[in-house]
Amino acid sequence: MIESWRNQMLLGIVHPMAYPNASDEASLLTSIQEVCLDEFFDVLEIKPSDSATHAKIRAIAEQSATHLIVASQPPLLGAKLSLNDPDEAGRKAAIDKVKTSVDAAYELGAPLVAVLSGPDPDDAERERQLDLLVDSLVECCQHAQDRAEDVPVWITLETFDHTIDKRCLIGPSDRAAAVAARVRAHTPNFGLTIDLSHLPLLGETPAQCLEQVIDYLIHVHAGNCAMQEESHPAYGDQHPRFGMAGTETDVPQLKEFLETLIYSGYFKTPVPTPKPVLTFEVKPLAGESPQLILASTKRTFLRAWAEM
Repeated sequence: MIESWRNQMLLGIVHPMAYPNASDEASLLTSIQEVCLDEFFDVLEIKPSDSATHAKIRAIAEQSATHLIVASQPPLLGAKLSLNDPDEAGRKAAIDKVKTSVDAAYELGAPLVAVLSGPDPDDAERERQLDLLVDSLVECCQHAQDRAEDVPVWITLETFDHTIDKRCLIGPSDRAAAVAARVRAHTPNFGLTIDLSHLPLLGETPAQCLEQVIDYLIHVHAGNCAMQEESHPAYGDQHPRFGMAGTETDVPQLKEFLETLIYSGYFKTPVPTPKPVLTFEVKPLAGESPQLILASTKRTFLRAWAEM
């Protein structure tokens, strides 16, 4: 295409996925600086930390003109917390974890906090837990508004698989859109995140997904998954590199996803970020290098864009 992607979007990386072993502050800051030195990427999604570390991360981001987004999915998953937990104490713990991520976003200067729902219950319990999820999201959005001095931080709910790996309540795109409509009826600072990695796991094409969620879509991930053989080292929601043998997504699928995003109008949609974001969520498997996986990701994107 003649028009550069930079006119339409900001490309990013989900840091805790790309650098899963950056567990201490030194390796965290070194790896963040490594990505921020790469002018290919404009956005970095990071896990919340402590205030002192946030100040250091924000300084790196501001010096490199990199935008930050807070990923609250890892803290929720790591602590096995659910925003639709029928146990009130458990649900409160999940809400408090998201509120902590919102506070981190204000410290970091990040406009967006990404979250996920908890596990999908059985049919008899689902409607009740959808109500609980809506209540939790409204409370988190209200906390963001209460903290704001000007423009509030937004909450975005990411759709995950609901039958294979994470088995989340949200979930299928029709269910996500219904929840988003209910939350938006109470608060404006809310939207949805979709991930190319999760669409095969959900049994949805990009077009099937986007026709249902486009009115609420404010953030996009792109990645890969393996779902044909349970023996595959990346089986489920593990975000292997694009084009790995036995996986679902390479250049043709990324090209289709990008085209569908363009034709859906996503890249012209008003969003809380400076431009619509497309963030790559890729993870090195055992023995693989984060730097090589990121190089492979860039090549995959450039090939897909060139073929459009």
